[in-house]
Amino acid sequence: MRVRIRYTVTGRIRFLGHRDVARAWERALRRAGQPVAYSEGFSPRPKLHFGLALSVGHESLAEYVDVDFAGPVDVVMLPTALSPHLPVGIDAVGAVAIQRADGSLQSIVDACTWQLMCSNVATETLAQRAAELMASTELPATVTRKGKPVAWDLRPIIIALDVAPDDGASLLTVELATAPRGIRISELLAAFEPLEFSARVTRLNQWTTTDGSRTEPVPMPHLVSHALKRAS
Repeated sequence: MRVRIRYTVTGRIRFLGHRDVARAWERALRRAGQPVAYSEGFSPRPKLHFGLALSVGHESLAEYVDVDFAGPVDVVMLPTALSPHLPVGIDAVGAVAIQRADGSLQSIVDACTWQLMCSNVATETLAQRAAELMASTELPATVTRKGKPVAWDLRPIIIALDVAPDDGASLLTVELATAPRGIRISELLAAFEPLEFSARVTRLNQWTTTDGSRTEPVPMPHLVSHALKRAS
């Protein structure tokens, strides 16, 4: 059977690279005694399939991994069984059984919602620039893909920008398309020039659309306060 697990990445663990996160999941599944399926061949590996990679330094309330199991598992209790074996800052928060025909995480996610906590720019200034970007018909930019510069129009990728004050800082909520192609948060921030600001970045949601209905691969089972989840 295949199970899709939703997990969060908060606090200092956000500086862990993708490969290290993958190894952490392999260890957690093994230590929790779960019957993970393995590939065949000279060097068998656990059958784990991750979704869109999270950039180092970013936090997330909506990361996903698909796990193939060689035997039955208690899907409802799986997050509770795994979280104690994951590094501090990574928590499994939900799981659902899926079919292999449902499609990979890489193929079904078509948009992401991000939250940027900006502490060195005035809310009014940021809101004005966001409105200018949304009013633009095109946003030419040069991005780097596979080590080569590529000319893109960023405007079709930016679905929504919203700015609000938040306890002395500015909160920028962004929705970006990921299909047919996506951009990095750093590339989005470059479009805000001449503004220059730093931000603490959190992925809030990953979205998939089926028959006109928009959902998350695994809905958050309960409200999670980012302030409470964040590690120092």
